[in-house]
Amino acid sequence: MRALARALDTAVRIPGTSIRFGLDSIVGLVPGAGDVLSSILSGYIVLASARLGVPPWVVMRMILNLGVDTLVGSVPLAGDLFDVGFRANTRNAALLERHMAEPDVARRSSKLAVMAAIAGVVVLAAGGIALAMLVVRGLNWLAGL
Repeated sequence: MRALARALDTAVRIPGTSIRFGLDSIVGLVPGAGDVLSSILSGYIVLASARLGVPPWVVMRMILNLGVDTLVGSVPLAGDLFDVGFRANTRNAALLERHMAEPDVARRSSKLAVMAAIAGVVVLAAGGIALAMLVVRGLNWLAGL
């Protein structure tokens, strides 16, 4: 799983910098299809983790990592830059490794992290709805001119 995460997130280093990126950022440049392919490859880490017996809370945290990566990554160009910094696959591989090394610690920390992530998603969704309403009002106002 670590090797797949590395290939997806940090396979290539930009010469002269410490910035690394992987296939996730490159494939994501292809609108739509690239994001779908990237999500499928990333989903393999989650599926394999579930098969290895990772608790549901850890799997949910992994899915939330992928959800954030997929949602933000779907924004053209800005999403690809986000992928370089967020590295959902590396995060998910680390969650798997932590569970395999210390299952009790991973379970306790994951519950808190999932609750915080769910709260964050709710706040982001509410902000997104508010922003969408403002855009629609603005477009209606422009149409009325």
